[in-house]
Amino acid sequence: MFYPLQLFIGLRYTRAKRRNHFISFISLVSMLGIAVGVAALIAVMSVMNGFQGDMQERILGMVAHASIESVDGGVPDWRDTVNKVDASPHVVGAAPYLDAQALLRGRRTSAAVVHGLVPEEEPKVSNVGDKLLRGSLADLKPGSFNVILGNELAMQLGVRVGDKVTVMVPEFSVTPVGAVPRSKNCEVVGVFAVGFAEYDTGVALMNLDDAVTLLRADGPGGIRLKLDDMFDAYKIAVGLRDRLGQYFKITTWEQSHQNFFSAVKMEKTVMFIILSLIVGVAAFNLVSTLIMLVTDKQADIAILRTLGISPSKVMGIFTVQGVIVGSFGILLGLVGGVLLAWNIPAVAKWLEHTFHFEILPADIYYINEVPSDLHWGDVGWVAAIAWVFCLLATLYPAWRAARTQPAAALRYE
Repeated sequence: MFYPLQLFIGLRYTRAKRRNHFISFISLVSMLGIAVGVAALIAVMSVMNGFQGDMQERILGMVAHASIESVDGGVPDWRDTVNKVDASPHVVGAAPYLDAQALLRGRRTSAAVVHGLVPEEEPKVSNVGDKLLRGSLADLKPGSFNVILGNELAMQLGVRVGDKVTVMVPEFSVTPVGAVPRSKNCEVVGVFAVGFAEYDTGVALMNLDDAVTLLRADGPGGIRLKLDDMFDAYKIAVGLRDRLGQYFKITTWEQSHQNFFSAVKMEKTVMFIILSLIVGVAAFNLVSTLIMLVTDKQADIAILRTLGISPSKVMGIFTVQGVIVGSFGILLGLVGGVLLAWNIPAVAKWLEHTFHFEILPADIYYINEVPSDLHWGDVGWVAAIAWVFCLLATLYPAWRAARTQPAAALRYE
């Protein structure tokens, strides 16, 4: 024999037809329980990865990877600054911007952020131009004081394309009747829908020159950056700030939405722990299976002990058998989970068509299908944790088998 004795006997016990069919049934149930738990964990983690990636894409459609914001009131010569930034090998695109809080009044009133941009430069750092339901960024011409609103903001204001809205900013003009907020009547020339409520309900786009005029600013408030590695955004932005030789404030996409991404990460971690416990419960069904098997094999264990096999080897025999049963369940669950993760959108559509309901209504969630993004690292972690659970589940039954006394077991044989 080219493998250890305990492995040989454990494999024989696994392949053998048992006299007690109930034990075989419990083994099958344990295997299927592990498989279902592993498959469910892989599928749920893939769906959560899909949601995280989808929301990240939507957020980054409006938020640049990093922003270099002036603390001196503006960037007067922004074209020269953009050219210097564009020269960096890590920068994919750069564009100026100016943000300000404002109060918009149409048929109703709502607060929003006025985002001043240059229509020709903005596509370098965001995809808001691709999210327009009506209108075009080219309609934001200098001096026109046109605005493009988020679709939810437009509904809150009760306006449509072609209507007028009054934009009031927290700057005051002195008039004969006293100080009044500076305001400007603007025409709505477009509507966008990013699919993220923070922007669809609270952002109005305006030409940068118009925003500078309305706010009486010295120039753009800063430069937005799109980088080749968004996860290294802070380090790259700090390097650019030092190279520019001017004091700028650095803001990255992670900092601007830290609470959201932290919440998503926490939710993913909690779901992983909860579903891992489900896998653990299924794995520990092996305990009852192996205890019944140890009881059924008392005579065999006693004979092996009489022939000189040590208690540690007896323990190894039943550990091997439990791990084999668990490994088959894990393998079945991995295959099923990966196939399910790859086909979750199709399965969701089939369920919607068959049972006539919507899993994710588009008017509520802004997405019309369940996203899925399978990460092989998650698959590896699931397999490892399930295998550890199976190994732990075999220890007590195997220890009981090792404590079997030959004389007591063979007394009535």
